[in-house]
Amino acid sequence: MGRKGLFDLEKHFAFYGAYHSNPVNILIHTVFVWPIFFTSLVLLYFTPSICQLFNVQPQCFLASHGLFLNLGFFFALLYAGFYVCMDIKAGSLAALLCMACWVGSSLLARHLGFSLAWKVVLAAQLFCWTGQFLGHGIFEKRAPALLDNLVQAFLMAPFFVLFEVLQSVFGYEPYPGFHATVQKRIDAEIADWKEKKQKKMS
Repeated sequence: MGRKGLFDLEKHFAFYGAYHSNPVNILIHTVFVWPIFFTSLVLLYFTPSICQLFNVQPQCFLASHGLFLNLGFFFALLYAGFYVCMDIKAGSLAALLCMACWVGSSLLARHLGFSLAWKVVLAAQLFCWTGQFLGHGIFEKRAPALLDNLVQAFLMAPFFVLFEVLQSVFGYEPYPGFHATVQKRIDAEIADWKEKKQKKMS
């Protein structure tokens, strides 16, 4: 059985899947979503850590290796916790990737320095976002999900593309019948969207 409310996996995937049903658009998002998450963490590395805010000198393994409990850490932790709450198995893998992105982005940001890092982040974000908007405009022929639900779209995107890979490669589903149920909801939402679109045009 799936969870309900905030952690309703079927609801989240039906919403996101209704905006990403074209295979080419799904592939584009699979390639570009995680780099957007990663490069966002690169920039967030330069936010103050808890130790700096409370004027405490950190003496620990993490700090000695350039890892700080800053906004980037809590951003990655929020995503990781949300995914685990939605599905233990796939969510744990997604959480591991989130924290690995935090570590990798911290090391990269430390190496680049702020003056170079923000330029790299800007270029990567522009490239990845442009690719995704083109995917929606050319292949999906539907506006991105973020225009209808910004928070849900941003939160679900990394998990959605990972879930797509797990399902396509390993046939994974959190419980029997999950994908069939979600696909029905996706088909219904797409049909509803097309009907509303047709009414606006007529």
